[in-house]
Amino acid sequence: MKKLLALLLISLLVIAGCGRPKESSSSEGGNDKVHKIRIAYLVSEEQSTHLAAVTFKEKLEKESNGRLKVELYPNGQLYGSDREAIEAVQLGNIEMTIPALAPLASFNKKFLVFDLPFLFNDHEAAYKTLDGELGQELLSDLEKNDLKGLVFAENGFRHMSNNNGPIESPADLKGLKFRTLENPVHTDTFLSFGANASPFAFGELYTALQQKTYDAMESPISLYYTNKFYEVQNYLTLSGHVYASTILLMNNNFYNSLPNDLQELVVKVSEEYRTEQRNLARKQDVEFLEKLKENGMKVNELTAEQREQFREAAKVVYDKYVPEIGEDLVNKALAGNK
Repeated sequence: MKKLLALLLISLLVIAGCGRPKESSSSEGGNDKVHKIRIAYLVSEEQSTHLAAVTFKEKLEKESNGRLKVELYPNGQLYGSDREAIEAVQLGNIEMTIPALAPLASFNKKFLVFDLPFLFNDHEAAYKTLDGELGQELLSDLEKNDLKGLVFAENGFRHMSNNNGPIESPADLKGLKFRTLENPVHTDTFLSFGANASPFAFGELYTALQQKTYDAMESPISLYYTNKFYEVQNYLTLSGHVYASTILLMNNNFYNSLPNDLQELVVKVSEEYRTEQRNLARKQDVEFLEKLKENGMKVNELTAEQREQFREAAKVVYDKYVPEIGEDLVNKALAGNK
């Protein structure tokens, strides 16, 4: 009798166990669902941002076993400016963008710190700050803007060009109609140099230079070459007045909606993207500078003394923006040079 009761009890437990719904962790939830990631950016297929984005896409799709599907939209196919693309990600109209960092300051003023002229002495100082405590702090701060900041990548140091002649001192910029990024620190920097400076959308810049709406511009070397600005600008001055980062941005709600394992994968592959893209960017700077010369651009590099003249002129920019940005934030950024 006892054996019969024991057998009945075991049978009931087995039946109950078979009928109980299987519990799943958040990383397993929606395990078969395909999550589409659309990434829009302005640069062409030849530039390092796109080349590294292709690898980013391939890794995400392969390592997620097809649960992530990535679509790339280079060349400003969806949006004509970084600001528009950032807004689209913020609103959830697309999932990701890879903009220049400067327009992001319109959404979060703390990012103005990275637009201060002559902030970083070299690439290593920039990497130390961007990948360190300050960079991570600011990436996290973007969540209040409905954005997920993943990593900082690179456009490179920015340089000046025009059609009048070599730029060797701020006096050479006086009166030039100068296009700047859509960022007040950039515009005020060139106003301090004496230029007639104003912001303008990147996607329409070639035509504006061609039609002489603007006389001069500034940009990283890679963008001079891949956008054929050498056709509408004769003189390039290697001024390195600002180190230009890019940033991988994702809609924060979309990121949080992903299962835990896919969130971890996005972060891991983003960090791998950063390394590959920076390496490509620095190689392209060397390669594309030679091609700019081959295509007729006359290139000069500021001497240490000439560079110091521009530093002195730009001090008024620090006087204006350090109180707004915060002295502590600026000092943390400058510490990368030590």
